Amino acid sequence: MGFSAIPPRLDSTADVLAAINTWFPHADAAIMHVSPPWAAMLAGHSPTGAVDTAQVPLANYYRAKGLALVFTVDATDGLNRAAEAPELVAAGRSITDTMVQRLYREWVYAVATRVRPDYLGLQAETNLIRAAAPDSVYQAVVMMTNAVAAQIQAAAVPTKLYVSVQVETAWGRLGQTPGPYVGIAQDLADFPFVEALGLSSYPYLGGFADPESIPLDYYSRVAQGTALPVLVVEGGWPSISVGSIASSPSEQARYITRQEALLDSANANGVFQLTFFDLDLSTDSQPPGSILPLFTHLGLADSAMRAKPALATWDDVRKRPIQDFALTAPR
Repeated sequence: MGFSAIPPRLDSTADVLAAINTWFPHADAAIMHVSPPWAAMLAGHSPTGAVDTAQVPLANYYRAKGLALVFTVDATDGLNRAAEAPELVAAGRSITDTMVQRLYREWVYAVATRVRPDYLGLQAETNLIRAAAPDSVYQAVVMMTNAVAAQIQAAAVPTKLYVSVQVETAWGRLGQTPGPYVGIAQDLADFPFVEALGLSSYPYLGGFADPESIPLDYYSRVAQGTALPVLVVEGGWPSISVGSIASSPSEQARYITRQEALLDSANANGVFQLTFFDLDLSTDSQPPGSILPLFTHLGLADSAMRAKPALATWDDVRKRPIQDFALTAPR
């Protein structure tokens, strides 16, 4: 169970370290959710050098604290799966370009060999990309993830590979009108290298008005028919009402209770929230139509670093004895 290094506001490296040191007592693992540094690499910076500069020091900091490490690569636009990464769009480039795919492979291989995470996700929310983005973009994701997976496996790097799928999309619930259950058969066929299944889940965006209405098999049905270990690698429930979504701090705490049952049903190996703190966007201007405000109050502590009721519930879950826990890969 753990979080990422995202602080309430990012003014300096000290903010990142303060964030980690605050949530460290509430975690036994950390997650890094990172987009390739497209602009820097297109400008000529070495992919390996970029990993050594930005990701290796943070990974070493986590390991010095005894935390297991999960890493998700996000090569498209995490806030708009119909689009490519903003840095690529600004440069007029695309992951459909052969050269851009090469940069992705070199950077991801450097992550695998130099960061050496216990679990490495080669792309986030593949089913949502397939549903929302041009087919050429999705096919590029399939091609470059399979190519780098073969490199990593040939080098016998001791990391378990995965991609993440979006749970609400798998259930046919991410849209104006809920549809039938879709599943992830196509993802399992397109990414045959996976040794684990990452789940991205924001049930409040799938039309669930309260946590107790989420089906008990919400995670386990997605993994049905596989023997893959399951990790929830991002997700959460807001502590305030956002747009048409009504919520409260007590409802967020009830979500953690319900999620415990969902995780048990799926015999999950791990659960992560990308944000431990709410995000303070008071000084940031968001582009028109940005969905980021839907995710700003998922933290178990507010932007002033004060605990919410959900944190006590999270800690109660984490006190449970660990059984058959296989998060840490052999080294």
